[in-house]
Amino acid sequence: MKALHIAASGMMAQELNVELISNNIANMRTTGFKRQRADFQDLLYQDLRRVGTSTSESGNILPTGVQIGSGVRTAATPRIMSQGTLSSTEKETDVAVRGEGFFRVLMPDGRTAYSRDGSFELDAKGTLVTADGWTVEPAITVPSNSTGLTINAQGVVQATVGNASSPTTLGQIQLARFINKSGLEPIGNNLFLETASSGAPQVASPGDEGYGTLLQNQLEQGNVNSVSEISDLIAAQRAYEMNSRVIRAADEMMSASVTPK
Repeated sequence: MKALHIAASGMMAQELNVELISNNIANMRTTGFKRQRADFQDLLYQDLRRVGTSTSESGNILPTGVQIGSGVRTAATPRIMSQGTLSSTEKETDVAVRGEGFFRVLMPDGRTAYSRDGSFELDAKGTLVTADGWTVEPAITVPSNSTGLTINAQGVVQATVGNASSPTTLGQIQLARFINKSGLEPIGNNLFLETASSGAPQVASPGDEGYGTLLQNQLEQGNVNSVSEISDLIAAQRAYEMNSRVIRAADEMMSASVTPK
């Protein structure tokens, strides 16, 4: 009975849906996290009577056919790259992007990763790094005898070095954009990698046309809406339950057909 396999595909689809929702909820407080959703597609159909076929020698055409579907499959799990809520941290090395763009991070293997997580630190050499100690590109080093570190909206990093009477420019943070940012590959640690689907990064300074600006002493929270996630969870649970009832009904029908009276 095809209903068993069709309902089973529905249960597996909703199980994956629940897993995505649970990951979204788990990362509600993850800096720069971008939530995922599940997109589904119907499977192939079996034609018992193909629509548009001739029904007589006089050329009559069948207006509607008879088709039986095969169930559902997961087509994609895209990330929603909308802006997350900004929260104040009062930490001078915390930076948030308001608008488009990703920070560039140099990984230990030499590859460049991209992130919306601006919770930066200074290492032993005064270099601006991520929480894992990976360098933010382009590298910016803050002298040990400097005070009053500032990062303006255009990403320019300044500090007063020694007994200087005016701030010294130490560098400028740059942002990268992608034609298809949902095509980036997530690798954990709040990082993404370029892929053939995302396209090549387009690097520019914050505030340039099409690029966001930076906010010092701020961090971008995950773009997860708890109310909508709980609502989606309930809907997924009910869909899973209905598919399980179809399996139970199909099993009872099969049992009735094979049980001798």
